[in-house]
Amino acid sequence: MWPRLRNREEDGPMKMIMAVIKPFKLDDVREALTALGVQGLTVTEVKGFGRQKGQTEIYRGAEYQVSFLSKVKIEVAVPSDLAEAVVEAISRSAVTGKIGDGKIFVLDIDRAVRIRTGETDAAAL
Repeated sequence: MWPRLRNREEDGPMKMIMAVIKPFKLDDVREALTALGVQGLTVTEVKGFGRQKGQTEIYRGAEYQVSFLSKVKIEVAVPSDLAEAVVEAISRSAVTGKIGDGKIFVLDIDRAVRIRTGETDAAAL
């Protein structure tokens, strides 16, 4: 049986922080988030481009254009009161100061459910 669904105000609002960063910065970001008490995150290898519009590379003496660059997408769900600290930690630990450092997006979460226990919202995080 599912536990009683609680009123959302009991748990407080939640945020999804999604960040696209350079792959070699992943360990730095994970360490920064762990220090904040973030207990879990999802990492996906992605390809894309932004303002840098890809890059030119040389392979066996031939120059070619790489349109989509390898990046890592991090997704972490947190209570709203932790969201700003998470954004700051990602910004600080992912920066190189060069073009292509990435982007961070903050989204509202309407509902979360832990499949194993049926816990909902902040308790499911």
